[in-house]
Amino acid sequence: MDKKQTRKYTIGFSRMEKKYEWKDHVIFMGLLLALAVWVNRGIEIKGLYMDDLYFWSCYGEQSFWEYVFPMGSTRFRFLYYLAAWLEMAVVQNHTGLFVPINILLNAALSWMLYSIGRRLAASKGVGFLCGAMFLISRMAYYQIGQVLGLMETMALWMAVLILWYLYRYLNEEGQQRRYFIACGLYFGVCFVHERYMALIPLFLLTLLLKRSRKLWEWLAPVISFLAVQLIRALTIGSVLPAGTGGTQVADTFSISRSIRFALSQAAYVFGINAGPEHLNGLPWSESPWLIRGLVILADLMVAALVVGLLIRLVKSGKDVRRSLLKNIALFLGFIAMCIASSSVTIRVEMRWVYVSLAAALLFMAWMYGVLTADVKKELYLKRLWPWGAAFACYVLLMLPVELFYRGYYPKLYLWPNQLRYNSLAGETYEKYGDQLFGKTIYIIGDSYEMSDFTANTFFKVFDPERKAQGTRVVHIKSIRDFGLVTDNMLVLREDPENNAFQDVTEFVRELKLKSEYGYYRDGWMDEHAEISVMAGSTGSIDLEIMYPGLLRGGETISITREGWPPDTMAVQSSVIRTSIHVEPFQTVRLRFDYNFYMQDAQEQRGVDRLAAIVNIEAD
Repeated sequence: MDKKQTRKYTIGFSRMEKKYEWKDHVIFMGLLLALAVWVNRGIEIKGLYMDDLYFWSCYGEQSFWEYVFPMGSTRFRFLYYLAAWLEMAVVQNHTGLFVPINILLNAALSWMLYSIGRRLAASKGVGFLCGAMFLISRMAYYQIGQVLGLMETMALWMAVLILWYLYRYLNEEGQQRRYFIACGLYFGVCFVHERYMALIPLFLLTLLLKRSRKLWEWLAPVISFLAVQLIRALTIGSVLPAGTGGTQVADTFSISRSIRFALSQAAYVFGINAGPEHLNGLPWSESPWLIRGLVILADLMVAALVVGLLIRLVKSGKDVRRSLLKNIALFLGFIAMCIASSSVTIRVEMRWVYVSLAAALLFMAWMYGVLTADVKKELYLKRLWPWGAAFACYVLLMLPVELFYRGYYPKLYLWPNQLRYNSLAGETYEKYGDQLFGKTIYIIGDSYEMSDFTANTFFKVFDPERKAQGTRVVHIKSIRDFGLVTDNMLVLREDPENNAFQDVTEFVRELKLKSEYGYYRDGWMDEHAEISVMAGSTGSIDLEIMYPGLLRGGETISITREGWPPDTMAVQSSVIRTSIHVEPFQTVRLRFDYNFYMQDAQEQRGVDRLAAIVNIEAD
């Protein structure tokens, strides 16, 4: 070798030494974890709603066996329910932990893709790109931003492992054990999400490609499939999967719509938002030309890999060509079956395409491995050109695209409600803590159409005892619908423009009862005080004046209404009740003058001394 070749070989060899490889793995996995945290910054779960809140309520109200094995339900996902029960048992009422857990799980998925991708490509760099592209994808919105994202994460992990083990079985000798593990994973994934029942033909295809003649290898997936159907029939009374949005696949299935949905999922895999705004944030037709241009350029990089693979197919010998075609059939079959399983319901959500994207990335890693198979692995720099460069360019081109589309998450159908209930949690429990429990929460407006279930359950999530005893939500049209603000009340208003709630308790408190001087929140009033009070619908302002001291005789209270002569009352008992009548919802200014004060008071808050405790009602 010349000096240049020797230097290149030495660099490559040092990188490939086994004793250094674990450091590379740690570095790449650390980078993937950092990327997962960075790309999902700003996503948070403070309050639960809809499906997340329902599953939490089931956890809080049902026994372990009822929760994990819901007999008679429309779905039987006991493996997911078990994982969800364990997660909720750990999180308890700390809802803010759900997103960090989701991020960590998604990062772990990227580590798995890195591991598989580097083995398919014989390149750690390409494996890293697989994991990175998976993490930055906008399709992660559900797995990160919803508690039920755990379900999609579990199913994706198991499905990708099925693909990997079938690949090992197809291409390596002595891999029957992994094949049977894949059959076990198939049984399991069907009880995480039933749409993966559609993967059963992949096992039969793999056996055909392998030309297996072993009866047990053919029986294993069939037995798994039949066992799944038998359990479903016994537990939910049906073998047909339920659709999304409370529908049934048998009732809504349409061949033409399924074909259209399948094509749209294929478009999603290639970076094209082929659906409506509420399902992807921003449709392809409304995307800026720059974003569309980047997607097209990225797809050209994919096309370059495909063309390279086709050329390799043509130039390869018969045996090699047969082997390549088998693997192509395996990858495409897996992707096709995942797409088909997500095309039979009433809509296509990006979260369902996430597994297809993961498989497509591994397929590309495999292409890279095939196209660079003739180059020595230790010459890793030489292996990068041109196919590694194409793969890297694909990821770099898609990075700004994915980040751009992530900016449109607020337009996804589930995002506005999540923002609203995050805000509700922030304006209540996050601000007041356990003091929230037992309060009546008045919400001005009902444009968010909060259900009774949400109103009755939402705040129980924050109570370690899961009760939120005495806490209730009341929707009102205006602040005129209740009297003065007490310490057992909170007043919020809807802010639809920002998908938020606003805590206006103190503003309304001051509006309804303002202390000009000498009157305090706990009811104590000085010798001389003045307040402004808004009357209620009856126009009656009721006063209860309590003097906890010893009456010596001659004590009087003078109440002066603005524009009226003083009304002086003789104090003959420690509690005096009186009423002032004004026009409904009129704000009136009242001055109080006492000719006595608390003799043994331990404090003096203002210029004057404390005189009495005054409770005011204005309904």
